[in-house]
Amino acid sequence: MTARPRLLFIAPRYLLPADSGGKIRTGHILRGLKGGHFDVTLAAPVPDGAERRDAAELAAMCDRFAGWPEVGRGRLFAYSRLRHLPSRLPIPVATDVSEAGRRLVAGELGRRPDLVVVDFPHTAVLLPDAIAAPTVIFTHNVEAEIFARHERVAGNTLRRVIWRDQFAKMRRFEREVLRRFDTVIAVSERDRDHFRRDYGVDAAVIPTGVDLDYFAYRAPDPSAAAEPVVVFTASMDSAANIDGMQWFMDAVWPLLAAAVPRARVTVVGRNPDQKLVQAARERNLPWHFTGFVEDVRPYVHEAAAYVIPLRVGGGTRIKAYEAMALGRPVVSTLIGVEGLSLEPGRHYLLADTAEAFARAVAELLGDGALRARLAAAARQLVEQSFAASRAAEIFEAICVDTLTAQAAPRSGLGSSVA
Repeated sequence: MTARPRLLFIAPRYLLPADSGGKIRTGHILRGLKGGHFDVTLAAPVPDGAERRDAAELAAMCDRFAGWPEVGRGRLFAYSRLRHLPSRLPIPVATDVSEAGRRLVAGELGRRPDLVVVDFPHTAVLLPDAIAAPTVIFTHNVEAEIFARHERVAGNTLRRVIWRDQFAKMRRFEREVLRRFDTVIAVSERDRDHFRRDYGVDAAVIPTGVDLDYFAYRAPDPSAAAEPVVVFTASMDSAANIDGMQWFMDAVWPLLAAAVPRARVTVVGRNPDQKLVQAARERNLPWHFTGFVEDVRPYVHEAAAYVIPLRVGGGTRIKAYEAMALGRPVVSTLIGVEGLSLEPGRHYLLADTAEAFARAVAELLGDGALRARLAAAARQLVEQSFAASRAAEIFEAICVDTLTAQAAPRSGLGSSVA
């Protein structure tokens, strides 16, 4: 029996719990790769004791796990990371530099894997200057675009100046990194076109996938008496998600509350921003912040509408497909569903101004037939085209093609850019 080729998959974050879109997407891909064409080693930072605690879940994602100690970021991380402002690297990349990570990755490369897959461009700071194997980079966003959007919505001149500086650094870093890999994988045609146009880099594309068994469909309550609960699920320590919910609170909520006085909001996700929580408390708003939960499904199922009020972001929002798989109708900005194959009015309601957003949510809360129609059409679309297993199949095929092409070794991104 011929041994399977060995794939080294390097991730910048420990993937458990799967409490962010990137972790969810990467986890789906790894579970799909497990037991297939490749023998998979997953290398990632690991919190103390987590490898033993999560042994079964890690075994479902890889044949072998290799971890370096994860450094805790603490409550002051949002401020302490600003020490990297003078760095040539953008702040989120500079904070991922880890000597322990570099040593472990060097050791794993010394085992001579047949293919190296890097998750997110940030992870390239852990690589040596050269890798003697074909390489793949898995992008989840156009990273520089997120920075540009932060600059656009920044509330004051100093913030705009900082975001503009960070955008320039990220654009340069992202271009340099992507050009060093044999294959680039994007999560949407839109991202692929951006890489081609701005960086001169072509990319293969995989769909955004959802675990349809886990996110089982439950039809929304069609009655007009359904509880008018609005839900949002996300990592609530993300700047993009904080901005979105701040906009929803300040601009959308007063209009929605006037139209639907009984409306309530549930915000599900880790580490809710305390300024946002305090603002809701001071205004006596019927908003509930859950913090981290093991399972988002009950919170989504109890809602009548799912909102994605994002003004900043990149890549594709897996949360949209998860809500649709669960049977909850979605109201979103265009950025919130960017890169997803959705038709407004059929699969979701599109709203890009505060007035339109409040009107769309109020319409959903008061119209059971509309909720049912949107939910059924959205679930059907996700079932037909966006199962997680299909995304993993395409990812594996891209990796096989890269290996088969026997691409010449390229330079990695290591100390030369740090």
